[in-house]
Amino acid sequence: MKNKKRTTKLLMSSKMKKGFRYYAAAILCCCVTVAMTSTVFAASGDPLAVINNLSDFIFGIIRAIGLILLGFGIVQIGLSLKSHDPSQRANGFLTLAGGVIITFAKEILNLITGA
Repeated sequence: MKNKKRTTKLLMSSKMKKGFRYYAAAILCCCVTVAMTSTVFAASGDPLAVINNLSDFIFGIIRAIGLILLGFGIVQIGLSLKSHDPSQRANGFLTLAGGVIITFAKEILNLITGA
């Protein structure tokens, strides 16, 4: 007899599902806005400025991904507190910590390198 992995579904009312959809859409809009507003301008004389602008653009995209993970971690923690699920709570805290690290990746790298 094979071992079947048991999965449990979170019971959410339609009102909670609708609220979660609005929350996810708002987070996505904010992150896309942050990622799309940083433009890369090419400097004609200084190649280092081009690389710095490209670096700022890429770190802006990484920051947007970190903010998405941060929001998802908060939602996971909230749902785990409602359902009393310790494994989901642990995953929520790990996602939250990962989101914080990814959001502040540029600042962390600047602290490590001393730049």
